This record gives sequence, C-alpha cells and structure tokens, in this order.
Amino acid sequence: MNATISLKVWGEFALFTRPELKVERMSYPFMTPSAARGVLDAILYKPQMRWNIQRITALVPQFPADFPDAAREQPYRLIAIRRNEIQDKISSNNVGTWIKDPSKCKPYFVDSAGRESIQGEHRTQRNTLALHHVAYRIDANPVLTKRANLPRTRPHDEDEPQGEDTEIKYMAMFNRRVAKGQCFHRPYLGCREFACHFAPIDGSEQVLSWNQSLGLMLYDIWFGSDGNNQPGFFDANICNGTLHCNAMGPGPNGDAPIKIYGWNYEEAYA
Repeated sequence: MNATISLKVWGEFALFTRPELKVERMSYPFMTPSAARGVLDAILYKPQMRWNIQRITALVPQFPADFPDAAREQPYRLIAIRRNEIQDKISSNNVGTWIKDPSKCKPYFVDSAGRESIQGEHRTQRNTLALHHVAYRIDANPVLTKRANLPRTRPHDEDEPQGEDTEIKYMAMFNRRVAKGQCFHRPYLGCREFACHFAPIDGSEQVLSWNQSLGLMLYDIWFGSDGNNQPGFFDANICNGTLHCNAMGPGPNGDAPIKIYGWNYEEAYA
C-alpha cells in the first residue's frame, strides 16, 4: 500500500450536490470523493501529485448541547435552506469597455428590482436541501503525476523539502501543514459557504453505525488534456459507516477496487 494520510473534517453544514438536481440543490447523504479531494487540495496542492481517495468514514458529529436527541440518532440530517443565488456575472468585455470609457459603466445591482419581479435583476431564490452537522474521516494517498521530478517552472516552495519527488515527501508535507492548521484556502464541505474544520486523527473519533446502498454517486471530474472534461460515477455502498472509493487498490474489507463509469482509464491513470 502506498503512503496513506488520514484527516478528520467536520462542520455545521455540508452540500454535496447531486448532479441530476442542480437547479434546486439537493445533497447526497454522504460526502463524495470529489469533495474529499477538494478538502485535501485546499491543504496541500502540488502539480507534481494528486490525491487518490481510498475511503471516507462517517463520524459522530459534535452536536450543540440543545440539539434534539431524535436527530442525533439519525445517520444524517437534511435541512432546508432558501438562498439568493447569482444568475449571471459581469463579462470581461464590459469591464474592458468601462475601463476605456468610464461614462459607459453600468452599476451591477444584485438585489435590485430592475424588472417586474420580487427576485430582482441579477438574482434568483432557490431552495437547498443540505446536510446538518456532519463529520468525516478521509483516508487517501498521494499519487505522482507526469510533472513529478521535472525542472520547476517557478521558484522552489520554502515549505517543500529539496530532493526527489516521492509519495512519502508529500505525505510528510501534508501532515506538517495539518498539524500547524495551514491551508491554501479554507476547506469547505461541497460549497464554499459551508466552511469546515480539520484536524489530525487523535483516536477519540466514533464511527457511525451505518449501512446503506446509495446507488450511483459522482466520483470526480477528470479534466482531460484535450479540454474534454469527463464526469465519473461509481456504485456507492456504505458498510459500517465507511464508503469504499479506492479505484487503485482494495477496500477495507478486501473489496475489489471500485469501477468508475464514464472515465477514460488510459488517460486518468496514465
């Protein structure tokens, strides 16, 4: 088995959007591998490596003191949120025009009533079904990419030790950054507004007793070199609170590596 890192993440809200219900957002009941990879990238990202998510384990969250007992006993909790979302954005062509001639600048009022609607000119109200109070353990390993051990095009990072690019090197870098609470940007649980906390595993975590088949779940999006981005899906099954999502090795119970539907394996694992 390659070098493995483990991380604990938790937060009050999470939204792992189901792609078939994107207008009115609805979360998967469990963290997706792509969301887990995003959390790890927020802490340590290098072009010379990428993260392979091995498994995600649901932990007992830290509930407020007055949280209802009936809700605590559920494996997950959904909460309805109505949010104002932006419909469009200012084009770069308009910005260039305004720079050349400031008199043509038109203010962008997100919450204005510029049309005969309570929604305003540039926003729309949408309902969201998000997860409430979640905690997960992420186990993953770094995988070297084609850019590993090539000459650097940018100045060397002070946080990165000199020498050969290896999986052990990046695992040590990741663990150091987690211990210091360092990250490139604040990790989040599915959506940027749902920021999360992270910490090393300390042995006090309690795993949820949860067994469920979730059907097809989004694994990740592979950004092809030809600009053709391919979404990948896999059969998600929670066994004793753990989701096996390792496409490069066996699962915690000796299960075979998962099959990702929709990906070009020759390119994704070159």
